[in-house]
Amino acid sequence: MIPDHLPKSAFETVRPAYGSGSLADVMPSVGSVLGVPGMADTLGLAASLDGVERVAVLLVDGLGAYQLPTAAPYSPVLTDLAAGSRTLTAGFPSTTPVSLVTLGTGSLPGAHGVLGFTVKQPDGSILNHIQWDTKPDPRSWQPVPTAFERAVAAGLPVTVVSRPEYAGSGLSVSANRGAAYVAASNSDELAEGMLAALSAGRGLVYGYHPDVDKAGHENGVDSPQWRMAVTGVNTLLDRLVHGLPPRSALLVVADHGQLNVPLAGRFDMAEMPELAAGVVAVAGEPRVRYLYPAAGARDDVLATWRSVLGSAAHVLTRAEAIAEGWYGPVPADHLDRIGEIVVVCRDRTVVLASDREPLTVGRLIAYHGSLTAAEMTIPLLIAR
Repeated sequence: MIPDHLPKSAFETVRPAYGSGSLADVMPSVGSVLGVPGMADTLGLAASLDGVERVAVLLVDGLGAYQLPTAAPYSPVLTDLAAGSRTLTAGFPSTTPVSLVTLGTGSLPGAHGVLGFTVKQPDGSILNHIQWDTKPDPRSWQPVPTAFERAVAAGLPVTVVSRPEYAGSGLSVSANRGAAYVAASNSDELAEGMLAALSAGRGLVYGYHPDVDKAGHENGVDSPQWRMAVTGVNTLLDRLVHGLPPRSALLVVADHGQLNVPLAGRFDMAEMPELAAGVVAVAGEPRVRYLYPAAGARDDVLATWRSVLGSAAHVLTRAEAIAEGWYGPVPADHLDRIGEIVVVCRDRTVVLASDREPLTVGRLIAYHGSLTAAEMTIPLLIAR
C-alpha cells in the first residue's frame, strides 16, 4: 500500500462540530460578514474579513487537514496559507454529496436530507447522489433553502463556478440553487471564472475543484497522480491569491479528508455470506454502510455484523446513530434514508458489496466517509 503518512491521531474519532466549527457554519458566517440578514457569523470571520465586500470560497475536494503536510512539498502556496490557519469538521457521513449540500445550505445533514453517498428511496431503489439527475425532484428531496438563495433574496449577487457537467444535476440544484452558474472545464477556467465574478463588485463566489479527491481515490494519497493534482491546486491558488481585487478575500475549505486502505482491511459482503444474510438492501459507501434488513431480521443482522467486524467497525442502529448527534436533528421524512443499521468503519477498514455495486468501488485506493480525524478534519484557509 502507498503510505499516506497519517499519524496515530488521525484515527481518533472526531464528532461534527455543528454550530461551532463545521462546514455548515461557513456560508452563514460569510453571508453575515457580507451583510445578509439572518445569517450568523458563528466562525467569527468578521475580524479576519474586516472591510471585505466580496468573498470567494473555494472547495478543494478531498484535501483534508491531515493531507496538508503531505501536500506541502507540492504546493508552497497552500503551505503559506496553512500557516496559522484553523480547522473545521465535515458533517456526517464525511462524503462529497453530504458535504456539498451542507456547505451550500448552511444546514445540518439531517435537515437537508442528503444523508449519504447512496441511500434507499421509498420505492426500494438506491439513489446515488453523485449520479442524480432530476428524479427525485431535488427541490422536494432537499427542501431547505440554500444559503445562496437567501443571499440573493437579500440583494447579494452569488456566482457558482464549477464543471459544466454538474450544471442542473440533482446534487447541484440541492446545494447551489439560487446562484448564477458559470461553467469551468479545468483549473484555468475555474480561476478565470472566480476572479471575473469577484471583479464584478460586491458578492459571494463559490468554486469547486475535484481533482485531488479523484486522484486519491484512484491512485492513493501521495501517489504520483495525487502529487500532480496537488501541484495543480498550487497553480490555481497562486492565480487566485495574486489576482484578488481590492476589498476581497479567498477562503479555502475541503469536504473531507482521505486515507489509503490496504487489501487486508477490506470486508466484502459478496465473499462473506454471513454478512449478506437477512440484508435486503445496502447503501452508503465502503466507510459508512447503511443496511436495510428484511422484516424482523434487524437484531440478527446487528448481532452478526458486530461479531464479524468486531473492533473494525462501530455497528449500531439508526436510532442510536441519530441519538449520538452525528446528523443533527432528523425529521420524520428523512429517517428512512438512513439504514436501519449503520456501520461506521474504524482504522483502515472498508466494507464492500461487490455483488451490489460497481466493481470500481472495490478497486479504489483511498476512501472516506467515517468519523476519523483524517476524514472529518478540514482546513479553513484565508487570503486577503
